[in-house]
Amino acid sequence: MNINFTPEDWARIEKTHMDFWSGKLDRPLLFLNKKRETPWPELPYAPNFWPELPNKMSAEEVISRYESHLEAKEGWIGDNFPKQWVNFGPGILAGYLGAKVGVAKDTVWFDPADEKKISEIFPKLDKDNFWYKRVLELTKVAAERWKGKAAIGCTDIGGNLDVVASLRGTQNLLFDCMDEPEEVQRACKDVTKIWIDVFNELAEIIDTNGCGHTPWAPIWTKPGVTTYMLQCDFSYMISPAMFEEFVLPDMYSCCDAIDIPFYHLDGKGELPHLDMLIDIPKLAGIQWIPGDGVPPSHEWMDVLTKIKNGGKKCQIFTTPEGAKKVVKELGGKNFILQVSGHFTPQEAIDFQEMLRKEDCGK
Repeated sequence: MNINFTPEDWARIEKTHMDFWSGKLDRPLLFLNKKRETPWPELPYAPNFWPELPNKMSAEEVISRYESHLEAKEGWIGDNFPKQWVNFGPGILAGYLGAKVGVAKDTVWFDPADEKKISEIFPKLDKDNFWYKRVLELTKVAAERWKGKAAIGCTDIGGNLDVVASLRGTQNLLFDCMDEPEEVQRACKDVTKIWIDVFNELAEIIDTNGCGHTPWAPIWTKPGVTTYMLQCDFSYMISPAMFEEFVLPDMYSCCDAIDIPFYHLDGKGELPHLDMLIDIPKLAGIQWIPGDGVPPSHEWMDVLTKIKNGGKKCQIFTTPEGAKKVVKELGGKNFILQVSGHFTPQEAIDFQEMLRKEDCGK
């Protein structure tokens, strides 16, 4: 693969990012988008959600399509790096376990394959399952083809309760949490064991690529050190007591299985669970996504302050002005800022220097 990112660039990324995780970096990590100098060339169709491509398309052809898009990029700036995420939808583990996988343009979803009571659901991984084999094969081919060139984003395996909801149905599972909590706990525990096995298998393959570990989100760790963005979208609909009962055990187990685990806090409905997440010793950080129809992430200073004061790293998606506001009020250290817009190399340098001057050092 012909890509504009050298071994020296990877060495720089490793030092900067690992210094961040160890607490040595005194500034935020900055994920910036490079401004193109030439128009995009015509490229083969490579959708955001990989299942949009025909199931019969060979793994080599699929990887070639995404490879052409990586090659067409003109470089990476800030703390960004070349990466392609193996995107099979939010919680493809449900597909591994027999849920129906729905595919349409720009979306993938999961539904129960049949109507079963929670007491009849016993999750078991079938290694002959099409989706399991497809993700594994594509990850292997990408690891071989892009070795030393581009990082492979681990597929979105899903959260334990989210996966159970895909097998049972969301509304049904909500009633189950009240009526049959012991069965919900059992199903979640079964899913968590499978989750860890699937994660370890994918992490072992990705490690052979030599470009470190990364999920869908902009976080990265060096080869031999795993990371992942944990989540539980279902938690938006349950109380803190239910979160503690059904989700927290999974969080502890998954954190124990990952070297540097992060959590995707998605929407204000998940804020009641924040204190419990902060109290997980192994959890490295929290990504705050406020959701639609509310102020952007940099306006939630109380949330960002709580995460920071709780000793966790914090990631947000923000604007240049939002990044400036966060750094000025809270300091840049321990923040990961995905900044919107596009920058030339000089503009990126100027932006980083501006943030350095604004940094209050808190």
